[in-house]
Amino acid sequence: MASAAAPTAAVPTPAPPLEQIRHLAVELRLLLPGVRVGEARETTKEFNPETFWRRLNEAAVNVSREATTLTEIFSRVPLPSPQETQRFCEQVRAAVKAIIAVYYSLPKDQGITLRKLVRNATLDIVDGMAQLMDVLFITPAQSPENSDLISYNSVWTACQQVPRIPRDNKAAALSMLTKNVDFVKDAHEEMEQAVEECDPYCGLLNDTEDNSDNPGDEEDDRLGCPNNRDLYWSEEDQELIIPCLALVRASKACLKKIRISVAENGKKDQVAQLDDIVDISDEISPSVDDLALSIYPPMCHLTVRINSAKLVSVLKKALEITKASHVTPQPEDSWIPLLINAVDHCMNRIKELTQNELELAIVLGETCQVKAKLKSSRRSKLGKIRGGVLEMHTASNRASFTAGRLERVQRRNKDNITPSGIEKTKVRKQLRGPVTHPGHPATKVPK
Repeated sequence: MASAAAPTAAVPTPAPPLEQIRHLAVELRLLLPGVRVGEARETTKEFNPETFWRRLNEAAVNVSREATTLTEIFSRVPLPSPQETQRFCEQVRAAVKAIIAVYYSLPKDQGITLRKLVRNATLDIVDGMAQLMDVLFITPAQSPENSDLISYNSVWTACQQVPRIPRDNKAAALSMLTKNVDFVKDAHEEMEQAVEECDPYCGLLNDTEDNSDNPGDEEDDRLGCPNNRDLYWSEEDQELIIPCLALVRASKACLKKIRISVAENGKKDQVAQLDDIVDISDEISPSVDDLALSIYPPMCHLTVRINSAKLVSVLKKALEITKASHVTPQPEDSWIPLLINAVDHCMNRIKELTQNELELAIVLGETCQVKAKLKSSRRSKLGKIRGGVLEMHTASNRASFTAGRLERVQRRNKDNITPSGIEKTKVRKQLRGPVTHPGHPATKVPK
């Protein structure tokens, strides 16, 4: 009896169809971290670009075909049997692992920039397939959502992008530089539009102006609600914005000149120098966004100075790397020193306009140090009390500022107001990925 039952027990029973789909979605997402940090696999075979791109395109087509098949099967009733579902899932799993394996076969000596583009395309495909599994698991068969599933799911779009990936590192570098130029151009246009309208938070003051006679306005100000000083630029702010805009224009000019130099003089075999140029150029757009965000009211001149200094540092480094590379055959070319002078001129003007804020910050910093010593001294009880009051006052101001900005964002969403430049800039930063913001009060102030 036991021996007869043993073979039957050895054969596992497949899970229900939807449960298999859910497990496949989890399994696909577990592959993503490995793709993000995975290195190229060592091989003794010589790399053949034509073979690689042919295999990558075929793998993308295979993933798209499996996604379509699975969608059609699970968009009608009855659902497939557990055994059939297991076979479909195995095919999807094999197709996804196949395209990952093709990505791993791209060696580093073909260029880090090119590998990043192929890696991102692979990640989009794997993540898109995982999203498709989620939709098939959650959405009932023959529901209205399934009619538009193929059109809107990202896996097919990701597969269609594979043939459009640049085929060498120079083309990949030009693609990244073009994207960075577009990012900086968008930021500059948004800043100019806000300055021309003289109303960075357009439409937000309608209710406030209508209720200007309300005696409760003064109480709202004391409670930290938005007021004119939070929503408009002062004369000093507007004067400081002028060199900031000029600095952003110089940033756009730098990226354009670098892109032109790479297009005209870049060599496909100089992958390391092209990667260096792209790496430093990728830092320009986030630095521009940091500066753009810092000019919106309420403006902190010291934060503007810090963000401007960071942008200037990145621009100079980008120009120096470009000057030392093969894309600048004549290092004494006049456009690089000209742009460096323009950047220095903008920064010097920003320093002049923010010098008073810097001196005030230094004085306040010394005062805070003295108060901190008094607070830590056991011989001065009065020092402890004053230090506690100072901390409470600072925390209250910070909370009021945060609440005011949060209220402004909520009002913009509630009233369906067209997103302002600051919201577009934040969206652009999210598309590009997280960046480090240098405007923290603990950041060292440039001299």
